[in-house]
Amino acid sequence: MIYLLFIGVTYFSFAQNKQLLYGFSDIPQALLVNPGGKVTNDWYAGIPFLSHLHVNAGTSGPTVYDLFAKDGLDFNMKLETAIYSMNSSDFFSANEQLELFSGGFAFGNSYEKTKYLSFGLYQELDFIAYFPKDYAILAFEGNQNNINRVFRASDFNASAELISVLHVGYNEKVNTNFTFGVRGKIYSSLVNINATKNRGYFVTQNGINNFYDHIFNLDLEVKTAGLASLTNNGSNTDSTIKTLKKRVLFGPNLGLGFDVGFTYQLTKQWSLDASLLDVGFIQQSKDVENYKLKGNYVFEGVNPLFPETGTGQTAEDYWNNIKGEFKDLFQVDTTNTKYITWRPVKFNASLNYSFGKKKVKECNCLKTESDYQNRVGMQLYAIKRPKQPQLALTAYYYRSLFKGMQVKAAYTIDSYSFSNLGLGVSANVGNINFYVMADNFLQYQNIYNAQSVSLQLGFNYIFKKNEN
Repeated sequence: MIYLLFIGVTYFSFAQNKQLLYGFSDIPQALLVNPGGKVTNDWYAGIPFLSHLHVNAGTSGPTVYDLFAKDGLDFNMKLETAIYSMNSSDFFSANEQLELFSGGFAFGNSYEKTKYLSFGLYQELDFIAYFPKDYAILAFEGNQNNINRVFRASDFNASAELISVLHVGYNEKVNTNFTFGVRGKIYSSLVNINATKNRGYFVTQNGINNFYDHIFNLDLEVKTAGLASLTNNGSNTDSTIKTLKKRVLFGPNLGLGFDVGFTYQLTKQWSLDASLLDVGFIQQSKDVENYKLKGNYVFEGVNPLFPETGTGQTAEDYWNNIKGEFKDLFQVDTTNTKYITWRPVKFNASLNYSFGKKKVKECNCLKTESDYQNRVGMQLYAIKRPKQPQLALTAYYYRSLFKGMQVKAAYTIDSYSFSNLGLGVSANVGNINFYVMADNFLQYQNIYNAQSVSLQLGFNYIFKKNEN
């Protein structure tokens, strides 16, 4: 049933905010969320397929526990409550990133080497769908008790893409106060599905020639690229995987984009930074197959004439007539028109305050201004989405515990929760760096009732600055 499908999928939604990684300069991958961030290593090499993995899950509506908890309440009542508690602006989305390889190195004429070049290739899945409330209500209630009610076809709004991103970034510390960075990207689209421009309505009215007239005013379109050739493979999994592998680097549908960011030291202890990510597009021109349904339609139904004996219309004939009339009424056009998809632009900004210099035991003196052990701050995150931007606000505390280990704790308010507590840890054992970050610890006692759960982890080989 359509309403059960949409409710169920909602409980496993993802988002792209990386508030724990942002500004965590001890981890090289922090440059992916701000190419103008501070750099603390002379060079690094990410361990292939292990240097960065990011997934998180959440829901802006009811949780799995709300629907399936063994609390003695009727399931249909809980399902009805879930449907009517959400609106068409509620969403479920998915984002996953896997870094295939990465690296970076400092260069320049000075001893400090104030310039830095980073590069890599990662795979990303991005999916978003808004809750189709009118579709769910129509499926749940039917139309008999909703005469003259207009159901919006625009509630069907979703997109999905699987891409790879080849990137090169440049970071430069201009002076003691200002650092900036840019990153160029080449996108290779593996698969794209886009259905974000749907319009129209459905309404049932009392009829003249029959009991009801079912009136459709529709302008629906689903665009796909890279999907038709995969579906032609049928259930041949090996062939599908082989095809996707060929598209990872310079596949048939390519695009360009960039990131930009900066860090500005306002005073010795106050700093400001910001970044703009994924300003770019992909030209979907190969293996394109689009499906469009546009027009005004009126369906009067089929009169049920079931004779008790003799010849006449049977139940099977009745349903076959409806099926045939719907097939004749709704003619779906299939086209191969190429189209452009725009990447979901992301914005980060934070204001930070550092304090607590560490004393050097040999001389009982304070270390340089860059060696504060503590930092607190506020970070704003925003991402452009088909209906409206999604926002998050984070307060954080960063602490350098001792040489080779740092932690960051964060409290985030976003579309999923007002009580998201997260923790990130970065540790160095020799030149090997390991980091792990997770969100929403308060809800881990009942994971099925969690609004969101997030995980990031990775391994790198790092050669620290000023290390002999």
